[in-house]
Amino acid sequence: MTSMAATSNARLYYPEHLHKAKKKNVAMAREVLRTDLFVLRIGSIRKQSLSLKASSSSSSSSSSSFQKVDVINGRKVNGVYVGEAKNVGKKCSELVKEDAPVHASLLGRFVEDRIVYRQTFIIRSYEIGPDKTATMETLMNLLQETALNHVTSSGLAGNGFGATREMSIRKLIWVVTRVHIQVEKYSSWGDVVEIDTWVNAAGKNGMRRDWIIRDYNTQKIITRATSTWVIMNRETRRLSKIPEQVKQEVVPFYLDRDSIAAEDIDNEKINKLTDETAERIRSGLAPRWSDMDANQHVNNVKYIGWILESVPIDVLEDYNLTSMTLEYRRECRQSNLLESLTSIKEKEAEDSNNGTHNCRTELESTHLLRMEDDKAEIVRARSEWQSKSKK
Repeated sequence: MTSMAATSNARLYYPEHLHKAKKKNVAMAREVLRTDLFVLRIGSIRKQSLSLKASSSSSSSSSSSFQKVDVINGRKVNGVYVGEAKNVGKKCSELVKEDAPVHASLLGRFVEDRIVYRQTFIIRSYEIGPDKTATMETLMNLLQETALNHVTSSGLAGNGFGATREMSIRKLIWVVTRVHIQVEKYSSWGDVVEIDTWVNAAGKNGMRRDWIIRDYNTQKIITRATSTWVIMNRETRRLSKIPEQVKQEVVPFYLDRDSIAAEDIDNEKINKLTDETAERIRSGLAPRWSDMDANQHVNNVKYIGWILESVPIDVLEDYNLTSMTLEYRRECRQSNLLESLTSIKEKEAEDSNNGTHNCRTELESTHLLRMEDDKAEIVRARSEWQSKSKK
């Protein structure tokens, strides 16, 4: 209440000409809001009278000429149609209850008896790369955001970064040991994606988390990912068994379902690169303060960018990164200097299309991220690349 009062009183100190300009720009503000608000599209927003005029030709008619944000009929936002989801048959506003609070839509929602958590995102301009599509880092960040919101929305969140209440009491945190992601198609700027995530047990002392990413309009799955997590003591930085109290918290959310078929998951050992076996080595990579996460170590997504620093530029320009497996071995701090090593080999893959067989060029690369001083391993990785189609 204090901050609201302060904000409302601030207008008393505006210069007169600025105050007038502010009033004149209301229409412009509505247009700016169009991009950010179309993903909210829920009944509670409708009650706040956030609406747009359907067209300039009907601007002088009655209130029925206004079109709600959740139904942008035939319009495109950043080149993407945002009307109904074709394969679902429901308007965006029907995806949540009419009386759902705003924050429920912003965070996401549970589906399938509160086991699967679903969240929707729009690909922003700052999340795309030189080819105008989302990067691998963007996808990994969206997966991580969905996972954290899953924990928060489940009611289990303690005071840690994704930790449950029982974990927080015991000063425990989750750390990822392995991630495998397969990308069929990278979304473009303005595309809307829908992410589902769920968890299951991984052995006696681990947890598995899976994701699928769909194109919101077509409902086609465009990305699949799976990961393994273990528990670490926040202060000693040593791995820990999962306490029985923590198991009791998370077991009700377990779902025995795989986003990637077992035979398609990259479970093979990732060979260690050395100075002799690496084709390219990039040294002097320095973590910044902004690379640190809430658990006081480098965010695991940041490693991807450093790994790609040693990939040749012609590969980055001419190939799509279709699959990546990351094996995390050690934490990294801000004071560490890193080295990125990469080795690449070519392989031919047969692509069957309409009864004909074409050979497309594919690459497989092995990566290592290590400390520059003592050569201690941080991350081993393997990635697959497919040549981009020529237009």
